[in-house]
Amino acid sequence: MPARIILLVTSPRLPAGLLTAAAWDAVRQFPVLTAAESEQADALRHAGVPVEVIIPDPERVVSELSGKAAVVWLAGPAGDQDFARQLGLRLTREPELAELELMYGSWDPPGARLLDAVAVLDRLASPGGDPWKRVQTHRSLAQYMLEEAYEAFDAIEADDLETLREELGDVLLQVILHARMAEELPDGSAWGIDDVAGGLVEKMVRRNPHVFADADITDIEEITANWERIKKAEKSRESILDGVALSQPALALAAKILQRAERAGLEVPLPAGDELGPALLRVVAQARAAGVDAEAELRRTTLTYATSVRSAEQKNVGPAE
Repeated sequence: MPARIILLVTSPRLPAGLLTAAAWDAVRQFPVLTAAESEQADALRHAGVPVEVIIPDPERVVSELSGKAAVVWLAGPAGDQDFARQLGLRLTREPELAELELMYGSWDPPGARLLDAVAVLDRLASPGGDPWKRVQTHRSLAQYMLEEAYEAFDAIEADDLETLREELGDVLLQVILHARMAEELPDGSAWGIDDVAGGLVEKMVRRNPHVFADADITDIEEITANWERIKKAEKSRESILDGVALSQPALALAAKILQRAERAGLEVPLPAGDELGPALLRVVAQARAAGVDAEAELRRTTLTYATSVRSAEQKNVGPAE
């Protein structure tokens, strides 16, 4: 059986030393080489496994095989792809020297790149990072949160999933940046991205007992009703309108308030008069009664009108001089 050079790749996003049983068997049985000190190397040494730091030279690694069944190359956090390629080319010239085996000691868990995003934003918002981000406040960033959400909405409306992926990243940037800024709040009031994520997890588990508990729910309507019941029990609100986002567009705001009043069984007369405001509110109420989203309808009609404006604009463009 030919000798082996085991390229051991591990996830830098998991705690050092958290390895598969096969990886632990390999590092305990064969010499371990690496190009630089790392948390993974420290963890192996702490467990009694010698790790030697050497220059990443294929000839040196091949020489270490003398009289041994295998050696382990402990890849760095970035995976040492260039060195692996060099080593593969060297063994291609003399395949009888050894086989190159790729072994994953650990894998990135789902969502691992979120840890990278948090680390990048932490560096940008820390001393020595990006001066612009360092002087921002929650209030100064509020407009960007709204803009990024609208751009994501536009991508959804356009069925442009590739653009949606990018725009969701911009929304995520805002979330992480706001959470990073909140870490510097004074007097024990600080919170961070883990608090945001933790609160979300607890809320989702609590409001979905049909998934995470033994609640027996049969249809979507019952799920929605159960969600609203749990939500109402969680929040001590004095009014059915508490929690309505007042900064949303006016038509959407009107529809939401009408919806809350209807759901509570309140019959509140609509304002009378020929003024524009009362007339618009009555139109929104009529749209709700007809099962129409007034905000979406106005947007659709406005965009159609915008197309007509562009067409008229083109017709009015004179010949080039």
